Amino acid sequence: MAYKKFLQIDDDLDDCELFMDALNAISNSSYTGINDPVEAFHKLLMQEIKPDVIFLDLNMPVMSGLELLTEIKKQEILKQIPVIIFSTSQLEDIIWEAKQLGAYDYISKPNNFDALKQILRKYACEVKHA
Repeated sequence: MAYKKFLQIDDDLDDCELFMDALNAISNSSYTGINDPVEAFHKLLMQEIKPDVIFLDLNMPVMSGLELLTEIKKQEILKQIPVIIFSTSQLEDIIWEAKQLGAYDYISKPNNFDALKQILRKYACEVKHA
């Protein structure tokens, strides 16, 4: 599925910048990055942001990605938004739990820019041609 409006929720500013750069390199899709999961949840509930897809980190302070995923899936106005876990964790039990909680997909963060672009091509609209 190709999406036009990406929301990334991740407390790591460098990861967000890399994600945004990779998305911009391959697509005309819009990008919003929020580093605070509680703020992101509030903005989603208030419909200040209306993403087509959410890329969600797991390891964040105050509220973990799994806790946020649980809260998103409880909300009638949010539960239809696909949530893709985007984490460095590759533990099978965490992946299983995320999918049980309603994650659309689980992606392990790649360690280089080209690999990230390749992953995002699967999800992004309007691929740019060089």
